[in-house]
Amino acid sequence: MNGWSSAGARRTTSGRRRDRAVAASVALAVLAALGACSAGGSSEATFADDAAHEELLDPAPWQGVPPETQEAYDDSPEQAFQDVATSPLSTFASDVDTASYSNLRRQLTQGVAPQGVRIEELVNYFDYDYPAPAADAADPFTVTTQVADAPWAPDHQLAMIGVQATDVVPTSRGNNIVFLLDVSGSMDEPDKLPLLAESFALLVEQLDEDDTVSIVTYAGSDSVLADSVPGSEHDQLVRTLRELRAGGSTGGAAGLETAYALATENFVDGGNNRVVLATDGDFNVGPSGPEALTALIEEHAATGVHISVLGFGMGNLKDDTMEAIADHGNGNYAYIDTLEEARKVLVDEFDSTMVVVAQDLKLQVELNPATVSRYRLLGYDNRRLEDEDFDDDTKDAGDVGAGHSVTAFYELVPAGAEDADDDDGLTYQRSKTRGSSDFLTVHVRYKEPGAAESTEVVVPAGADTYTRRPGTDFRFASAVVEFGLVAGGSAYADGADTARARERAQTALGEDPYGLRTEFVGLVERYEEVAG
Repeated sequence: MNGWSSAGARRTTSGRRRDRAVAASVALAVLAALGACSAGGSSEATFADDAAHEELLDPAPWQGVPPETQEAYDDSPEQAFQDVATSPLSTFASDVDTASYSNLRRQLTQGVAPQGVRIEELVNYFDYDYPAPAADAADPFTVTTQVADAPWAPDHQLAMIGVQATDVVPTSRGNNIVFLLDVSGSMDEPDKLPLLAESFALLVEQLDEDDTVSIVTYAGSDSVLADSVPGSEHDQLVRTLRELRAGGSTGGAAGLETAYALATENFVDGGNNRVVLATDGDFNVGPSGPEALTALIEEHAATGVHISVLGFGMGNLKDDTMEAIADHGNGNYAYIDTLEEARKVLVDEFDSTMVVVAQDLKLQVELNPATVSRYRLLGYDNRRLEDEDFDDDTKDAGDVGAGHSVTAFYELVPAGAEDADDDDGLTYQRSKTRGSSDFLTVHVRYKEPGAAESTEVVVPAGADTYTRRPGTDFRFASAVVEFGLVAGGSAYADGADTARARERAQTALGEDPYGLRTEFVGLVERYEEVAG
């Protein structure tokens, strides 16, 4: 099996394939949005002057001169190497967010050093050819593992774990969607409200008479612009979106309350009930920080209403707040830097963004001390859980949509490969574990949508998962990880090199029908220019 271990039959999935070209720059996408606005309706007019258009034509007007920024990012510490003898378990919640990648792309387009680099979101932005579950499979996902040498640390190994969800949508009872749109003064920028309106217009085009749409806007106060309008009323909904105006303070908490109330009032039993929040996250009225909003979000998440968070804009982006809302609200978080990114998230990946197939999915990896002495989970820094949380069905974790995949990497120090200075000099306190050549065992716990009790799936990664010739997906994903270590300023980036990552990615493009992997190679080159 060429080093791959999996559960379920191999089947190429198309749930996340994107019918799009290489993503355009922020400026070009905003110009497209502006053109659509002028053709179909009105929005704020503050961006229509010639000077604004000249600025938009420059894709990196701040190159070499970082703009003033009030952006906020989570500062969770990255995991250090753990000793398998004392910490054999590693537990974390799944994460299907991709915001960090598109935000990184925006920052590099600006010509500034990236902030908010989350390795797992860089990796999970891309498709991988994991085997999907068979139509009659007991579980709605497969688990795949592969182990190979770590490119930046030849005496270490990398374990790649992939969870591939089925692309079969579990319900046909329609969508009950509430658009919660930030129209406060901070959204009065070309890359915010106009891009928001055109992004949601793309989403509206995916809906039909079986769906209902409500639209709530918030600034200093919240307003209901549409209540359970049939999804087939495309013209009415798009007109409402294109007539949005920005101004005032930002009372996001009140807007969330109203949006959840509407979603609950129009609840579709067995359907997809979801609030889609679009904002720069700059709440300044009422509860505003990640901690203050957590209790509010968790209370509503228990009702069966999910949330998707879409971030817009630059300069005052509150990435930490939006990520917290998604994580605690049974949701996902994407950053929209271009109209093409909106098409990817809201059109090409509609099912994976909107429809949950596995709820509260947690992973617990058990490392084998016979083969691994130390390990480190790469990324998932704010998604780590206590080991006892794995069996606790009341502990919230990440939800996985139809066709989504979740990828995680562990850096492993093989048993017997410890540095000499790690030897404590004791003769009798180091025991040898015998009997198994497995690297690790992956335990996955999840709930069927709406269920109260979880199911556990166990997949060992045996000695046959190691390969000296890793496949295309492994090589490309490991290049993304290596780049992420450098771009994120990891304390464990010694040996990591962007040039090597770029070259490896270039040789692992695969079919790349939509140019996303090719775009990544270009982003690494751009990073090298910005970093000097």
